Amino acid sequence: MTVRGRWVLAAVTTGALLLGVLVWSGVAYDRSRSTVPTATASSDGPGPSVIVPGRPGEPAQLRPADEVRATVTGAHNSLDTWYVRMMIPHHEQALEMSELAPGRAADPQVAALAARIRASQAPEIEVLRAWLEARNLPVEVPEHDHSTMRGMQSPEAMRRLAESRGVEFDRLFVEMMSDHHAGAVEMSIDLLKVGAEPVLLDFANSVAVEQNVEIGRMRELFGR
Repeated sequence: MTVRGRWVLAAVTTGALLLGVLVWSGVAYDRSRSTVPTATASSDGPGPSVIVPGRPGEPAQLRPADEVRATVTGAHNSLDTWYVRMMIPHHEQALEMSELAPGRAADPQVAALAARIRASQAPEIEVLRAWLEARNLPVEVPEHDHSTMRGMQSPEAMRRLAESRGVEFDRLFVEMMSDHHAGAVEMSIDLLKVGAEPVLLDFANSVAVEQNVEIGRMRELFGR
């Protein structure tokens, strides 16, 4: 089996890759979804933190994500760049949905899931932005309609979610986030077939595996 084949296989195998540390251009951060990471953003404190490995023989350091800059680690192609540019607004909508959960969710499991999404995807957005910055690439894609991306929820659906409470919020959140995650999984698996940069392929593989597992957990909540 080729290296690329192993990446694709790992993306659709949703078992053993849930825990661990993903290395991103010399930056490592905890992607475990089993608990909510403690280094999360607060309204009046510093932003999320990442673990920066030290030089040989030196300990790792915990630093704010916005102080870390990704380094260029190999050749990338236009599809790598497109994936990063699309995944940023995709993650941002997931954060927008998750930030609605406090005060609206009735099921503690739904509230915990939303907290995990906020804790994991906020630092990932910073890493994706740093990837573009390290390559002198703009974040925005002029005149691109992000609503056409797979899994993106319509403004009307987002309004319904914001206006709902209790069990109705839980149902809509699970339904919408499952669809949103499915879009991210599909986008990530597509990149594994055509992308070039190994570090970015590792990131896409992790997104595909972990979000697919979260889809399964969400379906269990409502017996879907």
